[in-house]
Parts: sequence; C-alpha cells; structure tokens
Amino acid sequence: MKDGFIRVAAATPEIQVADCEYNRKQVERMLKEACGQKARMIVFPELCMTGYTCGDLFLQELLLTSCVDALERLLEASENMDILGVVGMPLTVNGKLYNVAVVFKEGVILGVIPKTFIPNYSEFYEARHFERGPEKPILISLAGQETWFGTHLLFACTNLPGLVIGGEICEDLWAPNPPSISHALAGATMIFNVSASDETTGKDVYRKELVNSQSARLICGYVYAGAGEGESTTDLVFPGHDLICENGVCLSESRRFETGIVYGDVDLGRLLSERRRMNTFNQNEDRDYVRVGFEMSSEPLELNRYVDPRPFVPASDEDRRKRCEEILSIQAMGLKKRLAHTHCKNAVVGISGGLDSTLALLVTARAFDLLGLDRKEIKAVTMPCFGTTDRTYNNACQLVHELGAQLLEVNIREAVALHFKDIGQDPEKHDVTYENGQARERTQVLMDLANQCGGMVIGTGDLSELALGWATYNGDHMSMYGVNASVPKTLVRHLVRYYADICESKTLREVLLDILDTPVSPELIPPKEGEISQKTEDLVGPYELHDFFLYHMMRFGCPPAKIYRLANIAFEGEYPPEIILKWMKNFYHRFFTQQFKRSCIPDGPKVGSVALSPRGDWRMPSDASAHLWKAELEKIQI
Repeated sequence: MKDGFIRVAAATPEIQVADCEYNRKQVERMLKEACGQKARMIVFPELCMTGYTCGDLFLQELLLTSCVDALERLLEASENMDILGVVGMPLTVNGKLYNVAVVFKEGVILGVIPKTFIPNYSEFYEARHFERGPEKPILISLAGQETWFGTHLLFACTNLPGLVIGGEICEDLWAPNPPSISHALAGATMIFNVSASDETTGKDVYRKELVNSQSARLICGYVYAGAGEGESTTDLVFPGHDLICENGVCLSESRRFETGIVYGDVDLGRLLSERRRMNTFNQNEDRDYVRVGFEMSSEPLELNRYVDPRPFVPASDEDRRKRCEEILSIQAMGLKKRLAHTHCKNAVVGISGGLDSTLALLVTARAFDLLGLDRKEIKAVTMPCFGTTDRTYNNACQLVHELGAQLLEVNIREAVALHFKDIGQDPEKHDVTYENGQARERTQVLMDLANQCGGMVIGTGDLSELALGWATYNGDHMSMYGVNASVPKTLVRHLVRYYADICESKTLREVLLDILDTPVSPELIPPKEGEISQKTEDLVGPYELHDFFLYHMMRFGCPPAKIYRLANIAFEGEYPPEIILKWMKNFYHRFFTQQFKRSCIPDGPKVGSVALSPRGDWRMPSDASAHLWKAELEKIQI
C-alpha cells in the first residue's frame, strides 16, 4: 500500500443454486487466488452463498442453516489470508430474514450489512422473503461470533487511515438516496456493492454509468460484484458484470457472461486529496455509525494500473477533437467578452512563428468572427531580431496572410543594440540580459502599438511556461488578456493540429503543420547556419514530462516520490529513471522560485481542471520554501 495504493478485487464465481457447500468452495478458491495476487479486498455477488434465484427456498430452514455452516468453514479457511472478504447470503436476525453482506478478515466477522431497499417490482420479488435492514447497528451472534449488524457500519483500516469501507447491496445503488451517500459523508473512501443485477438489453451501459458516476459523486473507490453463471435461468439471465471504479474512472471491468476475478489498484491518496480540496464535500454525517477497526499488511505493491503519460490530452481521436473545439470556444468566448467590455475594435498579437503565438492568433481571429469584427483590425506583429530564423519568420508572415489579419513588421535589432549600448551590455555576451532585453523590447512595441490604435495586447504564454517561469518578467510575461494562460504546452500542439485539420485553406494547413514541426524556441540566441540554436526543451526539459509533473502535483497534491513512481510507469521505454528525476528536480526548483511571476499575471480564461491564476486556483506566497519537496527528491534511489 505504498503511496496510498490498494489492490481490490470483484469476483463472480460459478455457483449452483441452493448448494451452499459447492458455492463456499468456489468463493474460497477465489479468495485464495486474490490473496495470492496481493489484493487486500475482494467482493462477491449478492446471495452468492446460496444463489440469488432460490425463490421460496429462502424460507426453508435447512438452506439457511446450511448457509451459516458454509460460512463457518469459509471463515476457518480465511484465517491465514491477509485479505478482507465480502460475501452475500441470507441471514435470520431476531426472527426476520435479511439479504446481507458479511464482511470478514482472517476468520473474524467484522460486521454484517443488510440490504436497505428491497425491490418488489417487474422481475423482482424480494419483499416476499426479505425485510429492510435497520440503520443503527446492533450486536448479533453469527457463526459463533459476536458482531455488528446494520447498514451504518464502516470498516476502518487502523494502519492505513485513508481506507474506510462502507457497503450496500444491489438495488441500494439504484434507489434515489443510496446508502453509499451517507457512508461517504461519514468518511467511507471505498464502497462495495454485492449485486445480482439481471441482464436486459442495454442495461450494462446504464449499470456501468451508474457505478462510475457514483464513484465520482462520492469521490470514492467503488467495487461492484455481480451474480453470473450458475444462477437459475428460468426467467432471467445474470451477466456477472464486475466493475471497479475510482472517482469517475473505470479501472477494471469484466466481460459479461463470464466468471472470474477482476482487479483494480485504487489510489486512496488521490481520493483523499480531492476530498480535502472540495470544501463542499462535508464529511460530518457520522451519526449512528459504528466503526470497526482492522489491520492489513502494507507491503509494496507492483502497480497494475494504467498511468496516462499525457493527462491533459484525451487519448481517442474523437474525444481529442471534441476537447480541442471546446477549448478554442472557451478561449474565444473569454476574449470576446473582454473586447466587448472594453469596446476594443483592435487587437495586437506578437507573432513569432511558434506554437503559442499561432494559437493566440487563431483564438483572436475566432473571437473577432464572433463579434462580427473585421480581421484586418487584428494587428499581427513580427519583430525579428538576433535569433530569428527564415523558417519562423516566413511561417509567421504566411500565417497572418492566410488568416486575413494585418501584418506589421518592426525590426528591433537597432533598438535593442542601442539599449545594450545605453546599459553597457556586451552584445557578444549571450546571457540573460541579452535574451530579456529582446523580450522586453518586443513587449514595449506591442503595448505602444495597442495605445496607438486603442487596442488590446493578446498574451501568448501558456500554462507550462507559467509553471516553469519560462517567461521574461514584464516581457512576454505581460499582456492585457492571456488567452493561453491555462493551456499546457502538450495541449497547445493538439489545438493547432486540430485547427489545421478543420481549416479549409490548404496553404494555411501546410503552414500550421510546419509550425508544429518547428522546435520550440524563444529565438533569443543567434541561429547556427540558419537553424534554430536555442531549443527550449534542451534547457528546461521535455514539456511532456513537466506537464505530467504539473498535473499530478496540482490536480491531486501528489508528493514528488509518488509522481516519480507514476512517471516511471507512464514513460517506461521513453525516458530512463535518471532523466525523469533530473527534470523533476528542475521542475520543483523553477516552480517555487518563479511564483512571483504568477502572482501578477494578466487575466485569462480557465479551460481545464489545472490553472495557476493567483485570483482563482493557485494562491501561493512568492517566497515559500521548496525544502520539503527537494529533500524528498534527494531520497529517491534509482
């Protein structure tokens, strides 16, 4: 359970209706198998010890006593298994019959949860046999042990404080007010559901959406085990549809109409971080709840979990196209409002032939279209200087022409050279002063041009540059509205590519594709043999790594060691561990030292779940110490 991960399992055994001993053996076999796979929790289907489809056999004393006997043997078999099991069975309590989930570990019954909502409609006739379970737990005797019985039971792991388990049974999830809501508000981070949902056309889609959305709504892990083969098919067929979901993401799903076990490695740390972040998630409804403690081993887990190396970018083409259109619309609508509010009929954009300025110009053109303004009032300014190459210059000019904006060229070489002379800067010394002098001159030109036409300077810097502080303070760092401020670099590329795919002009498409193929560079150092000599990613590191670090740090509050572990999984075969660690150290150093730049950035629209606006998502003192984060990185052994 290192880094807060725990492996859980959902199982569908092949059973025989009313044969408790046979069913017990199937459960025991799967329990042992899951334990061998280092799962620490396994959930079996509703009434699987007898079969859900027993009908009026549930009223037979022999079946009920046989089921308890089978449970006793299952408990004995589990005594040396470090795994928490949940199994469904019928149980008589105080003269009433209940549909229950028995929670046990290493031979000890931790508690018994009865079903809350008893369906008695369509194909369901459970009220003929079962009673609704009580909320407030009471003590009962079962299989020679005293244990708790009631719906308001939580099972808390004492040596993994974040793991608190609550449960519900089948129909409970379909009800308007599922018990799992109360469980989560009382502190449960993991919900199990022992189920016997029969299959009808299209029901699997709804079932998956229901489980997935409940895990998202409750910010929890949700383990759903469904009845399958062996149940009576007199009137119904059961699919054995098992699901493991985490905060709206399906980690694992079984194939329908098959028996077996599915596993999922749930990230408890992520769930706890999300709950801390959302102050509207009020964990205070613990009235009447009984917490039962248990322990389990915390040996390291070899993660069997997909880690997306590009978390800002949807994997499928369809989702990516939809995301890109949505983001372009958000950017354009934000700028549209700002232009309309300030009565601006002109916009000024610095064009370098690079990705960020290209995206800013595309967004500005779309905003002008929305306002019904002439694109000729967009002043796209190219400002060649010491590092400008023919490739970027020509691409910038052609881009502006194809979009129908007004191209202005202001060569800043003489102005920068004069400035260097004024301050005594050696033009042969290519240091930070040499670079920033050019960047600030460009910003001065843009601002003054905006003053001339009563326009607005549109910022081009993106989220990744803000995180790293890869911007010249009061240079490209400054604008009047930053349309790219919350767009990470890995996503900028896809937005430009999307525009290339949907544009009608073949020439514009070719220009955009060449811009995409150009190395990312501020072009502040003279080129070598006409080619770009200053490549950003050689200096600060690959943006796909930095975006990965940023996402997991900001979105889930992950510590460096955990991010490093995830990055090694995500980028296996792409970057060796020592390279990942090298750039992680650089990321944290720059993130903490460059906060002062983020504290005074211009307005700009938020487009995703991660943003660094000091007025919105991120409030951090500019002089905060990075010692804790750097110290953890130094402890990492490669």
